[in-house]
Amino acid sequence: MPLIDLENVVKRYETPAGSVDALKGVSLAVDGGEFVAVIGKSGSGKSTLANMITGIDRPTSGRVVIDGTVVNDLTEGATAQWRGRTVGVVFQFFQLLPTLSLLDNVVLPMEFCRMWTPRERRERAHELLTRVGLGERAGKQPAAVSGGEQQRAAIARALATDPPLLVADEPTGNLDKKNSELVADIFEQLAAGGQTLVMVTHDGAFAQRARRRITMEDGNVVADTGLAVAAVDDR
Repeated sequence: MPLIDLENVVKRYETPAGSVDALKGVSLAVDGGEFVAVIGKSGSGKSTLANMITGIDRPTSGRVVIDGTVVNDLTEGATAQWRGRTVGVVFQFFQLLPTLSLLDNVVLPMEFCRMWTPRERRERAHELLTRVGLGERAGKQPAAVSGGEQQRAAIARALATDPPLLVADEPTGNLDKKNSELVADIFEQLAAGGQTLVMVTHDGAFAQRARRRITMEDGNVVADTGLAVAAVDDR
C-alpha cells in the first residue's frame, strides 16, 4: 500500500464569479521513502494538493488515504490528532510561536500528541535542533534568529513526533540563496535517511534534488518525471 494514495480528488471553491476547480480529479500514489517535488506555475493547484495530503483542507470529492487512513472521513478534532502524529508540515513563513524559544517550539507538537516524558521531549527537541545546526541557538526566540534559522527550526519542529511523512509548501520561498541551499541540503539528507518527503516548490534547482518531480497545470497532474526510473532502479 502506498503511503500517499489520492483517488480522483476534486477540490472546488465557490467564488463571486462562480465555481473554480483547483484540483480536477487528481489521482496520485507515493510510496514510503520517496522524495517528491511538486512543481508548476502559480494557480496550478500545487498548494491545494499539499493541503489535501496534510488534511489542512478537504476534497470536494474523491478520497485521500495517508498511511492507511482515509483522511477526509475524519472529524476536525481527529484530523488534528492524526496530523500531529502522521504528517510534519513546513510552511513558507515558518509559523513559529514568537513568545517561545526555538526549543519550546519543537517541544510543542510532542506535548500536543502526548508523546514521551517531558524530559525526553526536551532532549529530542535539542537533538533535532542540533541536527539542523541550531543546537547552540535552542534558547533563542524566533525574532532573535535569521529567517533561514527559523526555517531550520520549523523543519526540526515538523520532525518532532517522528512522522512517516514530511510535507513542505515552498520551504525556501522566503529565503535568500545561501539559506535556501542550507534548507535544501537538510531535505536531501532526510531523504537519504529514508524520510518520505513531498515538497511544493518554485525553485527549479531545489526540485532537481528530488528523485521524482510532479508537474501541476490548471488543477491536473501533467507530468510525473522520475517515477519510471525509480521503478527500474527498484527491480
